[in-house]
Amino acid sequence: MATKRRIWGWMIFDLAQQPYATLGLTFIFGPYFAAVATARFAREGLDPGLADARAQSLWASGQTVAGLVIAFSAPVLGALADASGRRMPWIAGFSVITVICAAALWVLEPDGAMLIPALVLFFAGFVAAESATNVNNALLPSLATGPMIGRISGSGAALGYWGGVVSLILVLLLFAENAAGVTLLGRPPAFGLDPEAREGTRATGPIIAAWYAVFIVPFFAWVRDTGPVARTRVTPGVIAARLVETLRDVARRPSLAAFLGASMLYRDALAAIYAFGGLYATLVLGWSVIQIGVFGIIGAIAAAVLTYAGGRADARLGPKPVIHASVWVLIGVSVLVVSMSRDSLFGVALAPGSRLPDILFYLCGALIGGAGGALYAASRSLMVRHADPARATEAFGLFALSGRATAFLAPMTIGLATWMSGSTRAGLIPVILLFAAALFLLRWVDKNGDRAA
Repeated sequence: MATKRRIWGWMIFDLAQQPYATLGLTFIFGPYFAAVATARFAREGLDPGLADARAQSLWASGQTVAGLVIAFSAPVLGALADASGRRMPWIAGFSVITVICAAALWVLEPDGAMLIPALVLFFAGFVAAESATNVNNALLPSLATGPMIGRISGSGAALGYWGGVVSLILVLLLFAENAAGVTLLGRPPAFGLDPEAREGTRATGPIIAAWYAVFIVPFFAWVRDTGPVARTRVTPGVIAARLVETLRDVARRPSLAAFLGASMLYRDALAAIYAFGGLYATLVLGWSVIQIGVFGIIGAIAAAVLTYAGGRADARLGPKPVIHASVWVLIGVSVLVVSMSRDSLFGVALAPGSRLPDILFYLCGALIGGAGGALYAASRSLMVRHADPARATEAFGLFALSGRATAFLAPMTIGLATWMSGSTRAGLIPVILLFAAALFLLRWVDKNGDRAA
């Protein structure tokens, strides 16, 4: 088993990268992007409903392209890293790209002039952060064996969510301004940032960059590559041969194939919920950035607590029951979200000014955060049970491919359903179908894995 310092270093990686998702993808930058895009499209002559739908479709397009890049680069990257015997240089390179792209998000001013460049920068950084995460996940089998894998995976993910909580609270208290130009403390943004120019909210990108740069240091100080470094040159032919061998191996292993198929569907659906949750709150419920931030804090705290609990349950029961329970919770939440608007719930009209939609959406945030975190950690654990430790990066590259090969599917169907219906709520129906299909495939997954000898 690895030293405690190496295990902590590996877990701290989750702490470093989590704010890119928490602050960027879901709760601060994503909703700000939607608000800026909607305002710009409205100035161009679209009515409010169509402007909202176009903003959501634009964000979906960025996520679609990023997902495809991650999907088809991950197996190649994994094979290359495993064949060379070096993983840390790849994590370092992707980390540098992540920090640069996050810092550059400052360029998105309220006039929307830099809307497309900001979209490209955000998802370029997202691709780099996800690629670094995929390589880091491949280090998990070298940290422990047996039930401890699930506990370490859950604890690392929980630590990451606590990073999301702290960074989100920091931004809400000191930087992100509401329509009145003040933060959650009722004061203007810190350091003299101009609320009229939304500089407090725009500082989210540089804050993500600084957070990542600081907390990645213990990771590189305490974690090293293990295993031999390749003594011969790693050629494209070698990489292609390894990939072909890996794909043939999957075809011979029904449990692995079913797991990859199921994870492909439920992770695609979960990513869509994360990406569109903040947009939904903005466009359907009319929430401010600060309201969405509070929603994020509730979700992140629930994620930190329940992900840690999920890791303990994984160690005791195995990862498959944790995955099953998490998917069922997410199906229930998705049904509730689709059936809710500012004025009605499951088709029943609400009293004018009712706060029930807000209360229920806060509850949804807690359930999404908790179930999503436990699902992510348990999925890593179950993948370890199917992976050859000597080719772990390759296996997790395939895991990333399965999670991203149809990454275009949820954003594309959400964008299409939104465009056809003209309704942001109806656009989320495909998410429910993806979760249901994943549950069906999980029936063929061996709870103990089928790691090749």
